[in-house]
Amino acid sequence: MAYSKLLTKSKYLIGLQCPKYLWTKYNEPDKIPDFDLATQFRFQQGQLVGDLAKRLYPQGIDIPKTAFMTNINQTKELLKQRNSLFEAGILTNNLYSRIDILNPAEDDSWDIIEVKSTTRVKKEHINDVAFQRYCLEKSGLKIKNCFLVHINNEYIKHGEIDPLSLFSIENISYEVEENINTIEENIANMFKTIDSKKCPDTPIGQQCDKPYQCPLKYICWSFLPTGSNVFNLYRGKTLAFDLLDMGILDIKDIPDDFILSEKQTIQLKSYKEQTPYVNKEALREFVSKLEYPLYFLDFETINPAIPIYDLSRPYEYIPFQYVLYVIREEGVKPDVYAYLAQGEEDPRIEVLKNLKKLLGLRGSIIAYNANFEINVLRKSSEVFTQYQDWFDEIESRFSDLLMPFRSFFYHHPSQQGSNSLKKVLPVLTKDSYKDMEIADGGEASIQYYTVTFNKDTDEKKRRDIYASLEKYCDLDTRGMVDILKRLQEEGGSYGRIYPDNHINRQQREC
Repeated sequence: MAYSKLLTKSKYLIGLQCPKYLWTKYNEPDKIPDFDLATQFRFQQGQLVGDLAKRLYPQGIDIPKTAFMTNINQTKELLKQRNSLFEAGILTNNLYSRIDILNPAEDDSWDIIEVKSTTRVKKEHINDVAFQRYCLEKSGLKIKNCFLVHINNEYIKHGEIDPLSLFSIENISYEVEENINTIEENIANMFKTIDSKKCPDTPIGQQCDKPYQCPLKYICWSFLPTGSNVFNLYRGKTLAFDLLDMGILDIKDIPDDFILSEKQTIQLKSYKEQTPYVNKEALREFVSKLEYPLYFLDFETINPAIPIYDLSRPYEYIPFQYVLYVIREEGVKPDVYAYLAQGEEDPRIEVLKNLKKLLGLRGSIIAYNANFEINVLRKSSEVFTQYQDWFDEIESRFSDLLMPFRSFFYHHPSQQGSNSLKKVLPVLTKDSYKDMEIADGGEASIQYYTVTFNKDTDEKKRRDIYASLEKYCDLDTRGMVDILKRLQEEGGSYGRIYPDNHINRQQREC
């Protein structure tokens, strides 16, 4: 059957996720926002991984993909030579797919080799390769096997990246074969959707976030009350869909007899009364377990798909920055220590060396979601083994400032069901991340990676990003100090953590 429009592999996958998204992509593309920074970075990492995977087939031919018909015509000619082909383009019956690697097999057949930057095979990968196989077979090619190349997260870098060790190759032919029977019906339904004059009325659901968050979510979810909708229930997404089916959109409209968890019940009561819930006894107990000196610690990290430093793994979190506030005794102003790696050298050894000197022999080390800082230090000390004994000694000193919020010792309705530092800080202090050049950890990681390892980065831009990183990480750490002070006050504890407006920035870099 001939169709009026072109269905590409990427649009086929969109159609599997949501008919409304597919229709909008063709008929009202201006409604789809540009990719955000995180998505762009994910694509860039995928491109780096794809380029590196080509080294698995050193005799392969790279077909330029910038000119659409040139790519297709060159593919037709090169298929006759039976070499490994990179970015081969196949156009048949208004279906188009580009194949990462098309490798010749026996009996004039071919193997599809799809490259992904993930560490395992996912369902969407099977759909992806099944569409490729369908297009190739419709064009007259015989397909023998389908493989997925993905990252081996056990790989440890030693010098030059070794593609044979970095990648795992899995045969997914059976899974693709099971999937391919539904493709023809899917394609027919998608073209009906594309050619319809009316956008499908697709209700919101789990597909809005799987396998990726849909860029139309800002439209489709706009009917929900801002800040107070049922999807802000703590760990209550499935429950929220049940409430939506009952016609309940706002938390305040949840019936009193509706079964909620203990924490959701606290959240509901707090929201209805528009007052914070405070467990004073639990807060006092939390504060009482802290031992001076108090060390408030926050890291920023990068975790690239392809490891940059020797003795690191794919997606391993590497600390490139920290800010440390130290309150040596009650009522004494904090000392501030900061470090930001400014270069391509492995920063882990410097972080470990500095912190070993700064964290002393006793006192509570306070972090928000402390398991993250603990795991970063653990992994780093496993590489630089001279610090392993030190890490083993300090691990038990960590105290997690997230715990009072995760345990609902304190909950404010403005947190909107979230216990993240970004939500907690503004409701307990006068500070917020609004209008900051860098305002979250993901952005901090991407910006640092980009300006540090991109040789073409303008030096002024690099300095500006580093300055923004210093402000961001400082707010994270200073915010913890202020949050603990407020928890102390809310719990009715005696004494003060430190005097107002007194911070001793005696040392900006260790």
